[in-house]
Amino acid sequence: MADLLCRLYLITPPRLDDLAGFGHALAQALDAGDVAALQIRLKDQPDNVIAAAVDALTPIAAARGVAVILNDRPDLAARLGCDGVHIGQSDASYAEARRIAGRDAMIGVTCHDSRHLAMEAAEAGADYVAFGAFFPTTTKEAPTRAEPEILTIWQETMEVPCVAIGGITVETARGLAKAGADFLAVSAGVWSFGQGPAAAVKALNAEIAAGLAERG
Repeated sequence: MADLLCRLYLITPPRLDDLAGFGHALAQALDAGDVAALQIRLKDQPDNVIAAAVDALTPIAAARGVAVILNDRPDLAARLGCDGVHIGQSDASYAEARRIAGRDAMIGVTCHDSRHLAMEAAEAGADYVAFGAFFPTTTKEAPTRAEPEILTIWQETMEVPCVAIGGITVETARGLAKAGADFLAVSAGVWSFGQGPAAAVKALNAEIAAGLAERG
């Protein structure tokens, strides 16, 4: 699957009350198809809760070659040994995140629906930029709505990978893969999928492949 031009980027649910149960579901999901990264996103949770999640989920992801990205917290990402950190526009600056997380950390930046913000992040050295939300989402407050065209323009003009995020499901994945996303970030579209997370990953990969075929 390494030759794929668009890959899945999973995001945890906002709360993990049953960490062991989620770990089991995560393992099944990662075994069901290609996944590039797992973002641990536990907003407004105490550091010890985030640390427990990182400690429990990192071995599951690492055993399958999946990068672990922590949301918002470059300090915790560095201390807990995560592969990288994802920062929003209201979090630490890219320069600050890089200073804290280290030169080898993967750093992604939320850029909403703005190519200007994305270009600034890319020029600063970001490993990826994230555009969204593309669809309504209940996972987080989405202040902007992005159009698929932004992915196409970015793909044609820039080399830094772009992530599409926001309300992505099995039904909407194909169009974003076709438009030019390098990664599709999915949360509820996997964990709340009717047939279960493993079935969602399998179906999403099929839709990504179909979208790439149409892109080509």
